[in-house]
Amino acid sequence: MIEINGRQIGRGQPVYIVAEMSANHGHDFEQAVRVIAAAKEAGADAIKVQTYTPDTMTIDSDQDHFKIRGTLWDKRTLYDLYTEAYTPWEWQPRLQKIADDLGLDFFSTPFDFSAVDFLESMKVPAYKVASFESIDLPLLQKIARTQKPIIMSTGMMSLAEIEEGVCAMREAGNHQLALLKCTSAYPAPPEEMNLRTIPHLAETFHVETGVSDHTFGSVVPVAAVALGASIIEKHFTISRSLPGPDSAFSMEPHEFQQMVAAVRTAEEALGSVHYGVTAHEIASTAFRRSLFVTRDIRTGEVFTAENVRSIRPGNGLHTRHWNEIIGRRARKHIKRGTPLSWELVEGPEE
Repeated sequence: MIEINGRQIGRGQPVYIVAEMSANHGHDFEQAVRVIAAAKEAGADAIKVQTYTPDTMTIDSDQDHFKIRGTLWDKRTLYDLYTEAYTPWEWQPRLQKIADDLGLDFFSTPFDFSAVDFLESMKVPAYKVASFESIDLPLLQKIARTQKPIIMSTGMMSLAEIEEGVCAMREAGNHQLALLKCTSAYPAPPEEMNLRTIPHLAETFHVETGVSDHTFGSVVPVAAVALGASIIEKHFTISRSLPGPDSAFSMEPHEFQQMVAAVRTAEEALGSVHYGVTAHEIASTAFRRSLFVTRDIRTGEVFTAENVRSIRPGNGLHTRHWNEIIGRRARKHIKRGTPLSWELVEGPEE
């Protein structure tokens, strides 16, 4: 169990749903404000941003090492992409206040030591670690020493790398950890999500788990909840028609709202281990099978498979008594359609 702003997150608690703004503010502060308000309206529990600048993320270079290939951002340099995508730091305290006033948790992903220090000055309630930074052990330990809850994505990580990161954070004295199954492709194909990893993460590292999902739609989050996810993170935008590096794989408000509704239904449906009749099944018990007389039977006549059958409804003797009834005799005349009872059967009543 971890706790963010007094809210417990984990098994037995409502799924914690995070809307990731990322670059979907389009470097327009008022658009960022609209994203936060729309996320609240769509049912998010938290809004998450990212805290970096192009210079804290990489260097300005057009050498081949720094050119992107094989993604939505093909042929751009890292510096160029991060210049477009970063969230101005001076906005972040103001956005935090707006989120707080709406009742949304506000936290961020830091990408270097200076970002952690900045976010600590804002007194954020938690930290997110991005998949690409999850192997940066000094950064993990810097974040861990804040003693705030940490939610870490595990995209691309081997089991050994996850163990190394978890150990680094625990050695720094932080045990409020959650691990998110993530596939670091944008968008991610569902067949590469491997959601069965979620319970394995929980069992292996004794942590809360979830999914940071870059697929289209709500299917993956709902499936993740069924497998034990306590946290769902999805990129969120006002509209995919707005330009931006993350728009193409982000959810619009009506889609996010539908996802939240589906997740809430899924977690209710999971319920608890239960056998027997539920409150809404009581009326249906009348239509279970039981033993009925299906032909008129005279006094003293033998019960046979021709005059006694297991049929609906459930007003007669339980079907478990079939073998005890067959071959015995009727105590009185019985009309067709009568539910069988022990008082109609000769011999000692059961």
